[in-house]
Amino acid sequence: MRRILPALLLLGLLCGCSAMLERSYLVVTPHPEHPATADDSDVLQVSTYQDLVNGILYFVNQGAASGVIRLTDYTRDVEADLNSACLEVARDAPIGAYAVDFIKYDYTRVVKYYEASITISYRRTLEQIQSVQNVTGSTAIRAELREALLDFASESVLHIAYFNEDEEYIESLIQQAYYDAPAAAFGMPQYTVSLYPETGSERIVEILLTYPDDPDVLRRRSAQLQQQAAQLTESLQGQSSRRAAQSLFDLLRTRVEVAAAAEDGSRSTAYAALMENRADSQGIALAFQLLCQELELESTVVQGTLDGQVHFWNVYALEDGVYRHIDASREAGLLLTDDELSSLGYQWNREETPACGSSAVPPSSVPSPSPSPGA
Repeated sequence: MRRILPALLLLGLLCGCSAMLERSYLVVTPHPEHPATADDSDVLQVSTYQDLVNGILYFVNQGAASGVIRLTDYTRDVEADLNSACLEVARDAPIGAYAVDFIKYDYTRVVKYYEASITISYRRTLEQIQSVQNVTGSTAIRAELREALLDFASESVLHIAYFNEDEEYIESLIQQAYYDAPAAAFGMPQYTVSLYPETGSERIVEILLTYPDDPDVLRRRSAQLQQQAAQLTESLQGQSSRRAAQSLFDLLRTRVEVAAAAEDGSRSTAYAALMENRADSQGIALAFQLLCQELELESTVVQGTLDGQVHFWNVYALEDGVYRHIDASREAGLLLTDDELSSLGYQWNREETPACGSSAVPPSSVPSPSPSPGA
């Protein structure tokens, strides 16, 4: 079992003792998974304040209701440090702020050391504590949220390092993840976002999700939708990205009746487009996205406006890093550049989408595909 290097010895190593440095060194991490134990394997052994904090954190990460910590060679005020360490874990540490209700302690002097009994009350279950996912960066956060949406999970709890954002940032990633998961996009779920602790560069983010229908019902519909998408793209496997763009565009133009958006959102899903054959621009863009995912092609759903009205379409990746706009809800919506799309009355946030320049081969050079499935 690895022991934590005492602070005084570490100072000595940094200030001199070159002979020791030539042989070996220890790397000390602030939150070890397994603190040092005393002769009794159920008792943690600490000698510094940070060791003490880490020991209590270890109990919390294990979901332990109680534990014993032995303070050996401890030169500071034991009672003051126990009080401070318990408060730090419960209030400032992400897992403590998220999971702990309160922490109590008691301690006794035993010959040459102190023995502290720690009691922890939780407001989260052990399963919730163990399900917290460690992520770093917006891409990883968005991927975890996408998986939660695909599973119609009621919550997603993420431990995020180097986090300096707020609830609105997480909300924007939830919305992006929704369009990343067209097979589960049956209406944007209601969500609440909570941060633990309220400030700091390392936080736990709790997202609670409520769906527009019973999750079991949505899972069945999602399975049906994915099966349909697989069938529709079966004959398109292996096509180049340019050829596939034409094939998918023709498939949706032939198969789906373009309708105005419904107040209840029933026409704004890939299910409406591929299963009911009638959808608005959002449903068609989500259907295009789902079919691209079946073919392992890169596509992104874009929300903007057309002639001042909310409208959806896709940005699609061709070969050699070239991107084009595709709006399968409109006859003239295939493989458009930024300038071409803008001239048709579209507006969107260009900073959030790849640039669609003029270096690619024009759409007229795309070979005509064989008849699309479902035509």
